[in-house]
Amino acid sequence: MSLSRRGRNTKQRKLIMEAVQSRCDHPSADDIFISVRKQDKKISKGTVYRNLNILAETGSICHVRVPSADRYDSRTDMHYHMFCASCGVVVDAPIPYNEKYDKLAEEISGFRIDRHRTVFEGLCSECRKKYEEQDTNKQINK
Repeated sequence: MSLSRRGRNTKQRKLIMEAVQSRCDHPSADDIFISVRKQDKKISKGTVYRNLNILAETGSICHVRVPSADRYDSRTDMHYHMFCASCGVVVDAPIPYNEKYDKLAEEISGFRIDRHRTVFEGLCSECRKKYEEQDTNKQINK
């Protein structure tokens, strides 16, 4: 695809961008497709995926890579994410981005570091509570 074609802000791309911006749950491409399809019955899954990639490449949205499925975020500032390995929820981590790691990696490796991306993996508070209750019940039944 040519650069001029990538640069075109089509009606479909605008619709996809609005769908990402309207959500704060870090939707997957399929979530965005389902949402956009309600507004434009003719839009294809390929069009949604292609435009999500273009929007991420141009920095209009953030592409978040997690184990279950790639997700998208309308926040484009430097920040971290947390991923629940049980239910798959993705949320913004409540800690600030630390540029010291960029500088340290650059000093040690010789790479020019522009940024780093971190996804913390574990259990969200709801899943953690369920697992702790299950563990407590197992201890009681022994």
